[in-house]
Amino acid sequence: MDRLVKSSRLAAIIVLILSMTAVYMVSLYRLQIVEGAAYYEQSKNSISTKSTAVAARGNILDRYGRVLVSNRVCNNIVINTKELFKQPDPNSIILELVQTVKDSGNTYTDTLPITKEAPFEYIPNMTDIQKTRLKAYLEFNKLPESTTAVELMAFFRQAFEIDNNYTSEQMRIIAGVRYEIKIRNIIATSDYVFAEDVSIDLITKLMENNVPGFEVEPSYIREYNTDYAAHLLGYVGMMNEKEYKDYRNEGYPLNALVGKDGAEKAFESYLHGVDGEAVITKTPGGTVISKNYTKEPKPGCQVYLTIDLGLQEAAETSLNNYITEENKKREADNETYKAQGKTDKIKNMITGGAVVAINVKTGEPLCIASAPTFKLSTLMEDYSELQKDKSAPLFNRALMGTYAPGSTFKPVSAIVALNEGIVTTNTTIYDKGVYDKYADQGYAPKCWIYPHGSHGDVNAAKAIEVSCNYYFYTVADNEKFTINKLSNYAYRFGLGKKTGIELSESEGIMANPEYKKQEMDTPWYNGDTMSAAIGQSFSVFTPIQLANYTASLANNGTRYEASILKAVRSYDYSKSIFERNPKVADRVSVPQEYYDAVHIGMYNVANSSNGTAYQIFGNYPVKVAAKTGTAQLGENLTNNGVFICYAPYDNPEIAIAVVVEKGGAGSEIAKIARDVLDYYFSFKNSSAELEKENSLLK
Repeated sequence: MDRLVKSSRLAAIIVLILSMTAVYMVSLYRLQIVEGAAYYEQSKNSISTKSTAVAARGNILDRYGRVLVSNRVCNNIVINTKELFKQPDPNSIILELVQTVKDSGNTYTDTLPITKEAPFEYIPNMTDIQKTRLKAYLEFNKLPESTTAVELMAFFRQAFEIDNNYTSEQMRIIAGVRYEIKIRNIIATSDYVFAEDVSIDLITKLMENNVPGFEVEPSYIREYNTDYAAHLLGYVGMMNEKEYKDYRNEGYPLNALVGKDGAEKAFESYLHGVDGEAVITKTPGGTVISKNYTKEPKPGCQVYLTIDLGLQEAAETSLNNYITEENKKREADNETYKAQGKTDKIKNMITGGAVVAINVKTGEPLCIASAPTFKLSTLMEDYSELQKDKSAPLFNRALMGTYAPGSTFKPVSAIVALNEGIVTTNTTIYDKGVYDKYADQGYAPKCWIYPHGSHGDVNAAKAIEVSCNYYFYTVADNEKFTINKLSNYAYRFGLGKKTGIELSESEGIMANPEYKKQEMDTPWYNGDTMSAAIGQSFSVFTPIQLANYTASLANNGTRYEASILKAVRSYDYSKSIFERNPKVADRVSVPQEYYDAVHIGMYNVANSSNGTAYQIFGNYPVKVAAKTGTAQLGENLTNNGVFICYAPYDNPEIAIAVVVEKGGAGSEIAKIARDVLDYYFSFKNSSAELEKENSLLK
């Protein structure tokens, strides 16, 4: 019985093998004999070309892995020059292509720097790349640099065989496209992308109308997944001449897109992938037979910022709402004051502001908000109008704006007075209202409370709490308290020097004799030091410096370098490329009791009934330490409002700086900081979970 079973199995296997062999032989016969001639003819007539396989750019994410900027697959139309110029009248096809693109609501690429209508002239604001291409074209055709736009258009008509039956506008369209094709041959760049990110409707129309001379290629386009953090994220664009010189050694083609601003520019080396190459085989009719990669494209890396998108949104929303509501109120009040003849009460409109929040324990910026702002998704379309806007929405006030710190600077002066032995934490100075030591020389600065009272006897903590100018005039008018010492302490706290952030930032100015001499050609006096001690004089700092300084105070003098780069991972998230560790920039080491005095003073600003931020934070569930400031801009100008704080008081986690241009007193803008703290503490636990989940991706 066993022998019979085994024999039947063997027979089945033999039958299966014979069947498979038969199928294989029939298929082979069909391919080689029956259809072989057809395939042979197709292979003889097929066209193989090399093509660039564009690498995807890396995404930009917030600290918790929320995607801020990503890629979207798009379709580009490129000109197939071989097919186009085989046609009897390629110029008419170009016109048809352009008209179809326009009718579909798409745009085509035309960088010829000549006006679109006669009388033809060179456009006034050529980009660097337009200048480079035009110069190369003139040199190649042995045309003088002095060639006018009209002369060049006449040359185009002859060189491109543009029939005289075409109107001047049609001639300009044809010349523009053919110039784009020709210049790429002259300077050996990659293919001419005729139209980018086109609609399916456009492709369908071109195919239905059998328009020759074009191909559809897949590519990527940058997509912005948030309307916030526009000043930080930046944008990508075509390289200019200088950028090409920098990037060409890294294998970038001339028409590569690179980061032009913000994180896109700062982290270009991580975000930019490496393009690959593919051999595409097509039939004479254009049908793709095969596509084989000779070099696989290598996508860019995923870049994580230190920013918390939720906190960024809370900061921007609060700042913009405050400016809008306050300006409406001022507009109504000013009309009333004008009618009443009380012109001295009229306030200027708020022109902008900034909010920066920093992680006290690491120095990482958690939000960097600037107002007014703009939409990255429509930046190119809106760019011209944004540049003309007097409110300067493109200007990043958080990093580039510089503002007098006002009384928020007084903690630095307190540290200097204490550490240089001018006073102790228990030393009291009686506030006389007017510091009249130099009255006979015409200099008698007043405390802000004068003539409506006095702060009485104040020590360092009390002087910060009530912001007593008289106290700081007194300690600053001491031979141990010099402007050089004050400047040195300020620098070490990060004021008047760059923070180290990867984005463009202003250095700011810490008042000093050399600067005054340069600006005014006058010597430095004791009165200048006294003014600098209360945050006036020539001192101007950026909001991010003020936030970093506040975090340093909360850290008892330890200041971290600022960086918005948290981590970098491979495109598939499988490999960690970079992980940021906090880096100490400086430590201002003084006895702890001196920092305690500053902390108590700042605590009382927010929690004592005498404190200027008590109305905002007196009953706040988390204890906050703060300092308000009012930066004087001059006669008949509304002062800037400045506010700094950190929380929780007993174990600081977050430090915030708020500046509002013409915002008035710092106490008036403290509510913006409260909104930021509301979000931070409301979502603290869920944010921790997000960070934990995100770390599991490593």
